[in-house]
Amino acid sequence: MNLLGRKALVTGAGVRLGRAIALALGEAGCDVALQYRESRLGADEVAHTLTSSGRRAVPLRADLADAPSCARVVEDARSALGGLDVLVNNAGIFLPGDLATTTLEDWESQFALNLRAPFLLCQAFARGLGASGDGKIVNVTDARTGRPGPGHLAYRLTKSALSELTRLLALELAPRVTVNAVAPGAMLPPPGAGEEDLARRAASSVPLRRAGGTAPVVAAVLYLLRDDFVTGVVLPVDGGEYL
Repeated sequence: MNLLGRKALVTGAGVRLGRAIALALGEAGCDVALQYRESRLGADEVAHTLTSSGRRAVPLRADLADAPSCARVVEDARSALGGLDVLVNNAGIFLPGDLATTTLEDWESQFALNLRAPFLLCQAFARGLGASGDGKIVNVTDARTGRPGPGHLAYRLTKSALSELTRLLALELAPRVTVNAVAPGAMLPPPGAGEEDLARRAASSVPLRRAGGTAPVVAAVLYLLRDDFVTGVVLPVDGGEYL
């Protein structure tokens, strides 16, 4: 796919990785709808940057944990941009908890945002393509799901299921739509943590001995969007941490 002139929806586009992906899509020539929930300022800043460079960009507030909002934001993006060719499911929530400490509320909130929302967004996106349209979907999962580990039980389950959903939809939506995922590892410090914490983790557990930052993930997303013969792939971007 040539990205010039394509129309994209990025969820969680106001901060962190979603922000970087949205900016990169704009630089590649896409018009971009920027879904956010709380990060209005960040989404507005991204929109300003993209419109200043000649792209169309529209912030769209939506709570993706609310099921009806998922289809609505896809239709709002399609209407605002005059079509929709690309969906990047980046929004998510990351909460601690093991078998003993995971509450029902934490379980349900993570499944709603990390798994149900991407499913509903993909459903609305595919439905709107029509009989002759083609499209691209990239889901953002997590490299840690490639290896069982303690903690973050519900989160790991949602992201593992999102990887499986990626493969299932790649089969169901072929040949008109490719569906892939990127699985980041140690890229950015968790909210509230500093770069020093991330650097220590990378030095002790990442074979390449460094954190990735957003650039490698953005490059992987762009590759998966541009290539027309790759589908059903979950691409780890983790410096070898989960080999």
